Amino acid sequence: MAWPVLVFDIETIPDMAGWRRLNTAAPELTDAQVHAQWKAERAAQGQSDFMPLYLQKVLAISCVFRNAEGLRVHSFVDRDGQSEGRIIQTFFNAIEKHEPQLVSWNGSGFDLPVLHYRSLQHGVVADKYWDLGEGTHGSDREFKWNNYISRYHMRHLDLMDLLAKYTPRNNAPMDAMAKLCGFPGKLGMDGSQVYEQFLAGQTEEVRRYCETDVMNTYLLYCRFQKMRGGLTEAEYTQEIQFVKDNVAALAGQEPHWQEYLLAWG
Repeated sequence: MAWPVLVFDIETIPDMAGWRRLNTAAPELTDAQVHAQWKAERAAQGQSDFMPLYLQKVLAISCVFRNAEGLRVHSFVDRDGQSEGRIIQTFFNAIEKHEPQLVSWNGSGFDLPVLHYRSLQHGVVADKYWDLGEGTHGSDREFKWNNYISRYHMRHLDLMDLLAKYTPRNNAPMDAMAKLCGFPGKLGMDGSQVYEQFLAGQTEEVRRYCETDVMNTYLLYCRFQKMRGGLTEAEYTQEIQFVKDNVAALAGQEPHWQEYLLAWG
């Protein structure tokens, strides 16, 4: 298994300011009221109440970063409602600096398209991420054969997409696969509750939820590496114990890691 590896997951909320720019809404209504009204209208029409990806505002990006020096968990969070562009830029700066293998669960279907749209709006610069090895100024020809954008390359590994053999009807939820593999899975909430938590001022709870999700994804990545021969049985066992030891250290700092460790057994 080659390092560095950066496993990531994002949590989003409806971009109601953007929605208001594109639609008519009574100015006296709050964002929560407008969103509730929109949901009711969609339900009455038998349509999904999930906002389109270009109207998803990034609230948190959580990462597990693994390299030869160790394992780190870090989150970039828009705590003031004004820092979305900055946290996205910081995330892409990490890619620029380390050139890691990116790993996600459904990152191609959700996380990365959202980051693309929001980056476009905020003027984020991500040279290395968008490098396709075309021979233009500053590009790396190696990226022509393995880049972050192309679906069948491994510089970004969407585990869900690959395991489903790139066939959406075969997709499996991360929570189910984590639990079936003996890992904790989701704790406390799911993505449908993020906006509700945000409105209640529970941004840190959302951040904690995102962190445990990304840890599940890293554990599934390790299992995948064992399956494909990237880790021997002994190396896999050692890495899983290494992760568990790191989670135990984190459990002394924040309660969600205590809960995660308890669920792991």
